[in-house]
Amino acid sequence: MMGNTMKYLSMCCCLLWGTSLVCADDTDELKRIKENYTSMLLPVAEAVDSLQVDWNRIEPEREMSDQVVVELHQRYPFDLAKIEGYVAKLSDDGSWTDINYLDKKRSGWEPKQHAERILELAKLYCSPVTGYYRSETLKQVIHRALGYWFSAKHKCPNWWYNQIGIPKTLGTAFILLEDQLSGQEKAGAIEVMENSKFGMTGQNKVWLAGNVLIRALLQNDAELVKMARDTIASEIVLGRREGIKDDWSFHQHGPQQQFGNYGLSFVSGMSFFYRLFKGTAYEFDGPQVDILTSLVNEGYKWTIWNRMMDISALGRQLFHNAQLHKAYGLAFAAADLGIGGFPARGNLLVGHKHFDDSDYTVHRSKSWMGTVKMSSNRVIGTELVNEDNLKGYYLGDGATYFYVRGDEYLNVFPFWDWRKVPGVTAYEDVAPVPDINVTRSGNKTDNVGGLSDGKCGMAAMELNRDGLTACKAWLFTGDEVLCLGAGISSDSALCVTTSIDQRLQCGTLEVLDKNAWREVSGKENFLKEDLRFFHDRTGYVVLGSGNCMAEAGKRTGSWHDFMKMYRPATTEGEVVSLYLSHGVKPENAGYQYLVFPDSNKEAIKDFDVNGVNVIRNDATAQVVSMPAAGKGYWIAAYKPVQLDMEGLPLEIHVPGIYYVERENGCLQQKSVKPFRPSGKKRNFHFK
Repeated sequence: MMGNTMKYLSMCCCLLWGTSLVCADDTDELKRIKENYTSMLLPVAEAVDSLQVDWNRIEPEREMSDQVVVELHQRYPFDLAKIEGYVAKLSDDGSWTDINYLDKKRSGWEPKQHAERILELAKLYCSPVTGYYRSETLKQVIHRALGYWFSAKHKCPNWWYNQIGIPKTLGTAFILLEDQLSGQEKAGAIEVMENSKFGMTGQNKVWLAGNVLIRALLQNDAELVKMARDTIASEIVLGRREGIKDDWSFHQHGPQQQFGNYGLSFVSGMSFFYRLFKGTAYEFDGPQVDILTSLVNEGYKWTIWNRMMDISALGRQLFHNAQLHKAYGLAFAAADLGIGGFPARGNLLVGHKHFDDSDYTVHRSKSWMGTVKMSSNRVIGTELVNEDNLKGYYLGDGATYFYVRGDEYLNVFPFWDWRKVPGVTAYEDVAPVPDINVTRSGNKTDNVGGLSDGKCGMAAMELNRDGLTACKAWLFTGDEVLCLGAGISSDSALCVTTSIDQRLQCGTLEVLDKNAWREVSGKENFLKEDLRFFHDRTGYVVLGSGNCMAEAGKRTGSWHDFMKMYRPATTEGEVVSLYLSHGVKPENAGYQYLVFPDSNKEAIKDFDVNGVNVIRNDATAQVVSMPAAGKGYWIAAYKPVQLDMEGLPLEIHVPGIYYVERENGCLQQKSVKPFRPSGKKRNFHFK
């Protein structure tokens, strides 16, 4: 009996001893995570980041909404003059006199600046790199500002700020200031963080879990830390409706490409958590790290050119300097993951890729990049949420951009004719651009896709929207892009146009007239065949007859007109626009034109159009051969069709994109990409 009792007591002691060990280990792990958190947030005097030498290229923004841009600005060196202004403008009650706390905007909500300033002050207070380290004056300012926020309890009409944005910003400050918080302040901090609960999908799910993680650290709750970590890591997977797709694009709000919006926040967040958990029991495992690395290398790298992000990758977030900010946000995130390959100059990635899950094509040569964004029954082209992207109705209708420097379209948006987004066929009208949320017609077709051989490729899109139909194809080679349109039809009394390009003016727009180049000034109409234009290292050749408009000069506009977060103000810029007019109620109209990025006037003048063999260009099929695209034929077939390929028959049964070559007296299919049929339609509710 005594032996059993001693054995029982011995077992209990072992269990208790084991539990204390686990608790001790948990405490050590949480301490290590907090130390990682602090070291990642605070600048070190002697540290020199290769990316941070470019701060002079990234001008600070005064009006910000996007979380990635906010966090990019948080990396800036301390602006002591600005911070001294914060101290001077703080009222006795802890509010700032220059913040509109009554603001009700859903995007760019001004009270968020209060939280951002607290974080900035907290970082300065905790950082030994300036004389403000542990400053008593700064400490009192921080506590007054915290007290105001805890008592005022401001709420935004947009749930995102209340549940994600504010807790994320203030939570970071709470971690830094943990040893400075009074019991009452600690309770206020926990109350703020309790606005975030586990739930939702994709990046929203990760944001919420990250905020729960902060609360768990403040409460020293190891079990909740593990739950938050596991929730975050659970999104590092493929194959879900939202999140990382099999083609390494990123979707949110349904089947919609969101590289630069939710996707970039995902990469930035995951790179942060990768470093945060590094060296602890919570660190990501090998397969999870491999997925994140592939997402950057196989997905994001395709969207960046000279540290500028492609407009079509931005989603609805067409903010001021968005292309620059998003690219740098990605470069910092990639660096945190140990991934390089984002040079400020030059191109390390050459090739052609079509993102099947996103109806998105990217072509990269050594000296230029071109992209096409399409939409279909499967893929949503764009969205309007929180008054972002009020004029972006046509952004998924074949938007086509060409980059040599990378800044060709930087901040052009206030000056755009939004019905003439480059590459798009649409109605010409002085009426407001349709509201996406009211006229969410989408592109009602399955006939959209892309085919690549790795170096060249074709994208094709049947357009069926708002009573306008067209068949559009793009063939990318190393030196040029052939753009084809056919079957352009509408019964509308509005004129239909196809935009060739619309970008910032850089130098003169010139037209080849009587075998000599002359400047285009103002707006001119050209009806002649074989038109040739040159502007900003890019040549344009319009084949056949057509009605082409060319325009160069000043325009005025306002960021507020399409992004309500900005204050109303008129700005001025210079724009070059080239577009084709198909007239009113066109029936089976078409077009053929080539774009030559990174070219020169001599090459455009001497280009031999006889090398471009357009065999067929109608609403059934578009067939072309070009030496620069291989020795075969590229075909976009929108219906089953019997083709005659210069004397050789070819029968196509399944709509799609084909590449065929002559072999032994017949045609051989070398590569095929059938258009994917859409699945069951879903209704998507956006927040």
